[in-house]
Amino acid sequence: MDLFAIIALLVTLTAMLGWINERFLHLPTAIGVTVGGLVTSLVLIAGTRVGLGGEHWASTVLTRVNFDQLLMHGMLSFLLFAGALHINLNDLWEYRRPVLTLATLGVLVSTTVVGLSMYLLLGALGLRIPLVHALLFGALISPTDPVAVLAILKRARTPHGLEVQISGESLFNDGVGVVVFTAILDVALGGHGVSAGGIALHFLREAGGGAAFGLAVGYVAYRMLYAVDNSSVEILVTLALVTGGYWLAQQIGVSGPLAMVVAGLFIGNRGRRLAMSDNTRTHLDTFWLVVDEGLNAVLFLLIGMEVLLIDLTPPYLAAGLVAVPVVLAARFISVGAPIRLLRMRTTMVPYALRLMTWSALRGGIAIALALSLPDSQQRGLILVMTYVVVVFSLLVQAPTVEGLARRARQAAGTG
Repeated sequence: MDLFAIIALLVTLTAMLGWINERFLHLPTAIGVTVGGLVTSLVLIAGTRVGLGGEHWASTVLTRVNFDQLLMHGMLSFLLFAGALHINLNDLWEYRRPVLTLATLGVLVSTTVVGLSMYLLLGALGLRIPLVHALLFGALISPTDPVAVLAILKRARTPHGLEVQISGESLFNDGVGVVVFTAILDVALGGHGVSAGGIALHFLREAGGGAAFGLAVGYVAYRMLYAVDNSSVEILVTLALVTGGYWLAQQIGVSGPLAMVVAGLFIGNRGRRLAMSDNTRTHLDTFWLVVDEGLNAVLFLLIGMEVLLIDLTPPYLAAGLVAVPVVLAARFISVGAPIRLLRMRTTMVPYALRLMTWSALRGGIAIALALSLPDSQQRGLILVMTYVVVVFSLLVQAPTVEGLARRARQAAGTG
């Protein structure tokens, strides 16, 4: 199967998922297409386990995909830019203290809690892995999916302040999580011990440099958008910003993911307000929404194919089931401690902790990071744990977030 055939197959499947959701399920599109990709991957796995085959086909497809290049240097830039486009910067600035605290301290605490807990629990299951690989899993599973979260919160009419905090934190913790993940991965590949100081230095260099670089390339793109009034050309400019900007960030050694978050915020606010006509805004939003939904569905199909090739032994499945409560507990701890500190200086609405814990859906970012891991003895185990956590996130958490959000709205006195 050649590369074009693989792309054609994935795009066709994604289009069918979108059509089925629109025709029959009527879920928010971002959720419906993603869940469709997830269910398709589950069907593939189930069919293979009962002897219907599929391993050879999956192996053929996956051997043509360079996951490190496709995901870490491709899809991530599109996913993060698309998520940042729809965040209101004025609202974000108003809630900057809780957002930045949760997106930085929260990710670091969650990574540590998940990593240490899984290191101990996996040992008890007879699946001993190096601590650095347990921390890798903690880093990739800690970021939450901003597009999926935002779609559900808007539908549930969540209190505005809480919606801004959750969606803003989800956006930034993606970029921060990728920086932490790459720092730990560098340690794992280099064979060095895990050094908190080394990881902190790497984080500051990549995060600070990435934010500054994102602001610079975002401003250049903004000036280009301001000078023309043609929706096709302006969409091409944003495409160039994402692809060229991400590549250049990698070349100069700063965080491409955080650069794309900052650039997306700049274009989505100043660019949208001052450099675009109503017609361009409509076309741009539609284009990037399709990109985000399509890539999320493709990622689920890819990880489903990967899981087809993994020997799903009972210990692996047990590890995945154990990871679910561990990840939720780590989220509760990593959000709870900052919220208690912030309550001294910032008004937090009722149900904030419960809703921020339960609405922390995992999606495309976690899968992309897991798939980008180099081949090793631990890769299969980490993929299975990631897959199980994401399945639980989308099939159990996502459908019940809306009810919890309604309670938060009623408790806040907004009806």
